[in-house]
Amino acid sequence: MSQYEKGAGIIETVVRPVCDSDSTSEKKHTYVTAEVDDEGKDEFLYTAEEKEKMCAFIDTVENLRDILDEDPDYILDCMKSLSLEESLKILKDAAEYHKEDVIFPDAMMERIRVLLQGEQFSGMEPYYYQLETRLQAALLKFHSPYPEVRAVVRPTDDPSMPCETFRAYAVGIFWVCCASFVNQMYSERQPTIVLNATVLQILIYPSGKFIAKVLPKWTINIFGWKIAMNPGSWTFKEQMLVTIMTNVGGGATNFFHYGLVMRLGIFFDNQWVQYGFLFLMAFVTQFFGFGLAGVMRRYVVYPQKAVWPTVLPILQLNRALLLPETRQKINGWTISKYKLFWISFVAMFVYFFLPDYLFTALSTFNWMTWIAPKNKNLAFITGSKMGLGINPWTTFDWSVINYTTPLILPFFSALNKYIGAWIGAFIIIGMYWSNYKYTAYFPPNNSNVYDRSGAKYNLTRVITNHVFDAEKYRNYSQVYIGAGNMTMLGSFYALYTCAFCYIMLNEWKIIRDACKGFYRSLMDRKLSNYEMFDDPFSRTMRMYKEVPDWWFIATLIIAFCVGVGAIVGYPTGTPVWAVVVVILVSIALVIPTTVIYSTTGYLIPGDTLTVIIAGYMVHGNAVASLICRVFGYNTDEQAETFIGDQKLAHYARMPPRAVFRAQMIATLLQCFVTTGAITWLINNTPDLCTSTQSARLVCTFPNQLYSNTLLLGVIGPHRTYDVIYPALKYGFLVGVIIGVGFWALRRRYTKYLKYVHPVVILSGITRYGATYNLSYFTPGIYFSFIFMFLIRRRYLMWWTKYNYILSSGLTAGMAFSGILIFFALQYTGHSLKWWGNTVQTAGVDGAGVATLRTVPVGGFGPAVGSWH
Repeated sequence: MSQYEKGAGIIETVVRPVCDSDSTSEKKHTYVTAEVDDEGKDEFLYTAEEKEKMCAFIDTVENLRDILDEDPDYILDCMKSLSLEESLKILKDAAEYHKEDVIFPDAMMERIRVLLQGEQFSGMEPYYYQLETRLQAALLKFHSPYPEVRAVVRPTDDPSMPCETFRAYAVGIFWVCCASFVNQMYSERQPTIVLNATVLQILIYPSGKFIAKVLPKWTINIFGWKIAMNPGSWTFKEQMLVTIMTNVGGGATNFFHYGLVMRLGIFFDNQWVQYGFLFLMAFVTQFFGFGLAGVMRRYVVYPQKAVWPTVLPILQLNRALLLPETRQKINGWTISKYKLFWISFVAMFVYFFLPDYLFTALSTFNWMTWIAPKNKNLAFITGSKMGLGINPWTTFDWSVINYTTPLILPFFSALNKYIGAWIGAFIIIGMYWSNYKYTAYFPPNNSNVYDRSGAKYNLTRVITNHVFDAEKYRNYSQVYIGAGNMTMLGSFYALYTCAFCYIMLNEWKIIRDACKGFYRSLMDRKLSNYEMFDDPFSRTMRMYKEVPDWWFIATLIIAFCVGVGAIVGYPTGTPVWAVVVVILVSIALVIPTTVIYSTTGYLIPGDTLTVIIAGYMVHGNAVASLICRVFGYNTDEQAETFIGDQKLAHYARMPPRAVFRAQMIATLLQCFVTTGAITWLINNTPDLCTSTQSARLVCTFPNQLYSNTLLLGVIGPHRTYDVIYPALKYGFLVGVIIGVGFWALRRRYTKYLKYVHPVVILSGITRYGATYNLSYFTPGIYFSFIFMFLIRRRYLMWWTKYNYILSSGLTAGMAFSGILIFFALQYTGHSLKWWGNTVQTAGVDGAGVATLRTVPVGGFGPAVGSWH
């Protein structure tokens, strides 16, 4: 056996003898005898320098052991199966595939490049060079190159582990019904109360353990199918199946925001919008998104680049709850993930009473405005409510800090978005203080629509029988918006075209190959999608029956037909051809938006674009505009939710058909439950969607939706863009220039522009115009820098083991505490009044109605009757 052939075998036998020997630097040599194979013993000779190099390499292996604590020998065995030639080819392919991948570890890429230069340029002894080359190749071929993925995903699969069981469906159906009801009831609250994935996992876990103890161990035979009622201990895959069900089915259906705007008297007051119409539209948008998600699998589920950082904490928490872990010391920490979760959970549960109930000024910490509460300029710049939030520290509330999920999303994403938010702030300052388009007559940052007197626009004065009346409009007022709203709209228009151009150019190869694969699968039903991908996840998934593409296409077609029946059968006034156009535009956008979401964690909503398209196609009809917007936004948004859960299932190596059935059942249940919940709210909640609603069900998004529909759906984009705000429509051109231009610059200056993402920067500018500003980003960027940059780089092992668990514990503790505070104290009217709970709303910022200039007598702008 040659030295090279023995190389892979010396890791286990030489690691401890070499690095644990008592030799000192004064000794010239260290001799280690290690048994390599059955042929006998070989003697290895190391100088002190060689020993130092060897131990440095061993540190890498030991770190690997910590990551793979459930199977520490797996990668070592994989190394033995690779030749040096195979390893170099794997490294070369990876260097090409990940060359512009901003999530791929820089240190690993540099190491790969050094190894590819050859043994003589690596500065390593032959043994060490061969070992490290094979180690890096084994990580790429048999696991994941991303440390965040390695931290939460097993490198192997156990296909015998129970997954789709009777008890899993029983637990899943129960929590889908509970979560969808609670989430829908309080989706309109500000701040929102949500049973999110983290919270639900904490509820699912004891439920699964309980049902595994009490259910009889019977086997039921139904039409030849043998169903085990209780196959043993509650498993990781069962927990994941139920988590996916509640993820998909437990959320509030976004269509109901639109339903409220259609139905309520303070909005468009269409009394025909009842349970039947609401259910059909919820069904359509959910299942259309479901079908679209299946078609998108090749683009953003199977590729390795599609990391989906938002789903990783879910996996980590489920692993901590259900899978055993090896006790080990990492950077001085020996605490288990399970114990850390509960410590952080309890700590945040108790602490959250302080900013959420006892001392709410710590939540909206607009302390700079307390210095001079009546100073308007100070409130406009530093205010957290109506201002721009330029404040070095804006909150002690984890719900505000966690708005940007700073312990989950990559630091480059958070930084790009933060830069965008600052750019947006400067744009607003420039417009507001120059009174551009009369913006100084309104508060600087809200979503309201105004008339020429500075009052909120009165829709009833410009419509007749729910249709726009041009004569009334001419005798009332043009529509005006504030600086924040204008900045938000213009940046959104640039964002859409920039995202489409930039992603299509930058990820063209992946998109092209995915389109080819989709066509091939339609032509050959026996062809597996996994065959086109050679990553370890796709290879292990080949043992399961795949969901055919035609299942998803059939779901799309059925949902579309139901949607057509709903808009034709009810008096919506919406032409079917307009819906078809909007759907086609949405499908074109879903590819770049999901690619961005899968790598950066930021979701780009498509509703702002589709409302413009609807305004041109069905101008003057508010309901038709809303329906088109539903198909434009909800189908994409729901698709991205379903896709994220498919990636979750892909990481957990769950049978695809089991996941398909679970998602279908959960989605159907959710449609029934959420429709009932929203109907009950409409019929039984006084002052719903008003600022004085006692339970704080103020409907932030429906109010913004109403304003945008009024602006672009009723008044119409022609009167808005060609007459009042002609510069906004050039945002689309600006987006194309930025997208194409930056793509060209990045190809030439990759080294300098690798971490600059123009789409994410633009998305940061879009955060204005509603209730958000820099105060929601500044504390998050501090935490992101600490955890996702400093700790991740300097203490990678600590980060991989504890970071996501810490985030899950804090978020779960906050959510449970918030729910308890709401139901036990706030909902029952037990308010606590003292200075610490009123100071943040006592000044100009809290009132939210101050303006830079006073409206002149008779109003501003053109004279009444001079517009059309």
